[in-house]
Amino acid sequence: MPQYIFVGGGVMSSVGKGAATASIGKMLQSKGFKVSAVKIDPYINVDAGTMNPIEHGEVFVTDDGTECDQDLGNYERFLNENLSTENYITTGRVYQSVIKKERNLGFQGRCVEVVPDIPNEVISRIEKVAKKTKADFVMIEIGGTVGEYQNLLFLEAARMMKLRNPRKTLFALVTFLPTIKTIGEMKTKPTQTSARLLNEAGIQPDFILGRASVPLDAPRKRKISVFCNLDSRDVISAPDVDSIYEIPLNFEKEGLGDRILKKTGLKAKRKDLKEWKELVTRIKRKKKPIKIGIVGKYFETGSFSLMDSYISVIEAIKHASWSHNRHPEIHWLSAQKFEKNPGALKELKDYDGIIVPGGFGTRGTEGKIRAIGYIRKNKIPFLGLCLGMQLATVEFARNVCGLKKATSTEFEPNSKQPVIDFMPEQKELIKHKKYGATMRLGAWDCQVMPKTIAGRAYGKGMISERHRHRYELNNDYRDLLVSKGLIVSGVNPEKDLVEIIELKNHPFFVAVQFHPELKSRPLNPHPLFKEFIKASAKKK
Repeated sequence: MPQYIFVGGGVMSSVGKGAATASIGKMLQSKGFKVSAVKIDPYINVDAGTMNPIEHGEVFVTDDGTECDQDLGNYERFLNENLSTENYITTGRVYQSVIKKERNLGFQGRCVEVVPDIPNEVISRIEKVAKKTKADFVMIEIGGTVGEYQNLLFLEAARMMKLRNPRKTLFALVTFLPTIKTIGEMKTKPTQTSARLLNEAGIQPDFILGRASVPLDAPRKRKISVFCNLDSRDVISAPDVDSIYEIPLNFEKEGLGDRILKKTGLKAKRKDLKEWKELVTRIKRKKKPIKIGIVGKYFETGSFSLMDSYISVIEAIKHASWSHNRHPEIHWLSAQKFEKNPGALKELKDYDGIIVPGGFGTRGTEGKIRAIGYIRKNKIPFLGLCLGMQLATVEFARNVCGLKKATSTEFEPNSKQPVIDFMPEQKELIKHKKYGATMRLGAWDCQVMPKTIAGRAYGKGMISERHRHRYELNNDYRDLLVSKGLIVSGVNPEKDLVEIIELKNHPFFVAVQFHPELKSRPLNPHPLFKEFIKASAKKK
């Protein structure tokens, strides 16, 4: 029978629940157990596909086309497993399912109630993951923080599972312990309050993971133990680290894995974090820097810059850089800045490589096009992702093919030179305002041409990559683009859609319609990112 470990958060959001969930899973995986992970988001949205990335962070996409929370990306990167729609639960999905069942007389005419029917639906979805994956452990992260009414029903599901199988269900609470600079003391009161709020939901935490700027000392652990009613050995120090990939090693050092197995009555089949230790050693090793610029528009929020909108891109850069024994220095470059001040483009020469990632809407697009033109002319290594590929096509069409009005119908619906256009089926969907989960999503095949940069990177003819977009390179312009020097090095064989473009006589100019960053792993960097970093290192 599978074991279930719920992970909730206290004090504030962004405390590291996702990284903690993935790290516990990795640690248990290293002990010989099969692990899967589930993310529960308490919002009414059915999925993350219609949400603003500045507000919510990156939309991660699975092979089966599910648009989900970025934490599933962490789970995939740590566990090296491809997850699916079953691994993602939202309030919207749960209510949608229960209402559909009620409309179909699935409850046999009885009164359908919030409790227990909603928590029971949640439990059935969690158990479905365990059955489908044949997992020994299923990690379940509950979004938000304890005390919020949005996630009470998910906490209720955890309580009910604990009641049914006490030795099969554990709960870890991730809390923040602030150190007030003027006082110089780490405070445990927010953690005590979070634990008591969890108690009010009927749950006693089995573990408390204490997030702080520095490791928890013995007095702090004793205090949390006394006031939160658990063994001091179950108070786990989770200090800030330079890389999230250090967290499983820290948890193992704290004895968390052994404590979990003791509580579940299981024994480790092996104990092997060798590859992970080698990875962390490689990350920490002093190495030459490589300076990568990302020209985007989803990182500015007031006076702050957020990385969450492009988290998979950032991690893919890191994975590839470490594999080449380089230390990545990632810089944010505002596309809008290049629109307002074209003279600022010359700063692009300071970078070893430039990435233009995905996105939607017109804001910043002309700045990105200008940046791509400068990169092309000055032979700076370039990798375009999704929208980055579309804008590279527009730039080439305008400035090499002479199509001065070339654009995308996303920006100009009535364009007379739509080098980027809707897929035919997308036109009908948008006409009827069917936006949710209707893009070209998930894994699609791509035939890679030999003797190209992409062919060299992948080392094989047929690949599969994940997509999330409505617009494609318009095949009506394909022959013209190719005649002027654009190389089409990857095509979807089913619909004859252009997937990869390149340029000759350039150190590295590759743009792809898909999102390769979603499949990069710390122990298996994505081949396109590896080639990009390799070319960028040569420029340096």
